[in-house]
Amino acid sequence: MTYKAPLVNHHADHSICPKEHKHTVTGKPLHPACPGRAYSSATCSCGEWEFECSGKGYVNEERKRHLARHSKQTPAGPKVLRDRLRLDTA
Repeated sequence: MTYKAPLVNHHADHSICPKEHKHTVTGKPLHPACPGRAYSSATCSCGEWEFECSGKGYVNEERKRHLARHSKQTPAGPKVLRDRLRLDTA
């Protein structure tokens, strides 16, 4: 299963900041109708992890770290069984 944890930016009133709203690295708006990015968040589709912080880079770092933990888990399915049950005939 592929897990996802999309990064979402929010305004100070907790509304979602659309992707069309571009910001400076400090969160100041470059779009005339945007009040600015107050914080960013990410929630994993596994349902067991979410993270929120004013630093977008920090949220992105933690998001990548969490998703990497999912990829280290042993995959299930026929390939794993074949690898474990492989008989060497030599």
